[in-house]
Amino acid sequence: MAEWILFMHPPRDNFIATMTADERSAFAAHRDWLARLDAAGVLLAAGPTLGTVNTGVGIFTADDETTARRIIADEPVTSGGFMRGDLRSIQLGYLNPRNESGPAT
Repeated sequence: MAEWILFMHPPRDNFIATMTADERSAFAAHRDWLARLDAAGVLLAAGPTLGTVNTGVGIFTADDETTARRIIADEPVTSGGFMRGDLRSIQLGYLNPRNESGPAT
């Protein structure tokens, strides 16, 4: 099983503070998508960067790139055109096993 990182690049600065109703709706569906990945046992970490540029980051496991792309095809924010997705393989050198916060709410 390999690890993958999805960068979700926002269309503008201060995206979190300036989301439209449609963008907020897509993010509600995004939280549901994250919960499904978590329930499937493939989600390792997810969240936005803070500050002016709110790039989203999701790290998950998948057997190969085809499977990883299939997983992100269901992600509603990037597939809906609200943010630009950028999938890359990642080699995690260290992963702390804690899970204090759980899926996004």
